[in-house]
Amino acid sequence: MRIIGGKHRGTKLYTLEGIDTRPTLDRVKEPLFSIIQQEVPGAVVLDLFAGSGALGLEAVSRGAKEAILCDQSVKAIHIIEQNVDKLQEKSNVRLLQKDYKKALEILKQEKRKFDIVFLDPPYRTDFASKAAQKIVQDELLNQEGIIIVETDCKDAVKAQINELGCLEIYDERKYGRANLIFMKQRM
Repeated sequence: MRIIGGKHRGTKLYTLEGIDTRPTLDRVKEPLFSIIQQEVPGAVVLDLFAGSGALGLEAVSRGAKEAILCDQSVKAIHIIEQNVDKLQEKSNVRLLQKDYKKALEILKQEKRKFDIVFLDPPYRTDFASKAAQKIVQDELLNQEGIIIVETDCKDAVKAQINELGCLEIYDERKYGRANLIFMKQRM
């Protein structure tokens, strides 16, 4: 896996070994960042289920002002630290080694606001819709902010999101097994 655009383009990233995480493939990352390219420069980004940190670090490489990368796994945080060091981006990246609920609670207490939120939770969980709901409910998303979910259960996630009523799905794409769902707050 590597950074595919911006100032760190071509830099190989460290990844987690094993089957517990599934890194976002370059063939998914490339079109994802093409779709959101206008929103990235200057953005404050949250990568809530960060894994190796590839999505948040890609955003920083492309000009995001700051990225907060969260993962509950000690191994994941260690890999992200290695990637941040390799890219020399410590001043633009913050790590939180917490489960997503605790991480969101901390960010709420800090009154943080995000322009872009990446949600790539373990497949076949309801974490994406629960996290999205909490993000909107706790006012962590800027008014024009977007949430992007990567899932292999598109229909289930869409149904859960539609039940919430606070988010509008404005785009969706499929790349092999991975589905990307793009959302913003309902006005």
